[in-house]
Amino acid sequence: MHLVHTKAIPLLLMLALTFIAGCTSTPVSESTGEYIDNTVITTKVKAAMASEEIDSLLAIEVSTYKDVVQLSGFVESEDMKAMAEQIAESVDGVKRVDNSLIVKPEV
Repeated sequence: MHLVHTKAIPLLLMLALTFIAGCTSTPVSESTGEYIDNTVITTKVKAAMASEEIDSLLAIEVSTYKDVVQLSGFVESEDMKAMAEQIAESVDGVKRVDNSLIVKPEV
């Protein structure tokens, strides 16, 4: 009986370490907590844009990774592009905004 417990302890320790390692972040992945925090930031940015009641702001794609917000999509003007960036920057928790929005050419 004692032998079974002696072999089970290292196995349980290895499983625990594997679980903990899966929950930590690396330079190329987020921890579970970071993922949740970034989802909250994305939601806050989208809500702030929706509160402006400007249709083209609603079409902007917003994603967040390690507290950096990425804006992508098309907008009508440089002013809209700048406005979207300012809105994203104003949200708590945002470290930086990468503004990849493209201004639609005038036809």
